[in-house]
Amino acid sequence: MSNGAQALMKTLVDAGIEVCFTNPGTSEMHFVAALDDEPKMRAVLALFEGVATGAADGYARMADKP
Repeated sequence: MSNGAQALMKTLVDAGIEVCFTNPGTSEMHFVAALDDEPKMRAVLALFEGVATGAADGYARMADKP
């Protein structure tokens, strides 16, 4: 049985998202577990929210992807 985090991960992968920049806290642990189980998605861990958003923005601009 899948949970909401797994359903979200499937939706992201089906939409063509290949990289997820994360700064997870304790309330996102189901999402982190689903992210860890998805071979089609690369996780990039950032230790600060500003780093995650800056890295995601830079990646999107350089890769010309959302």
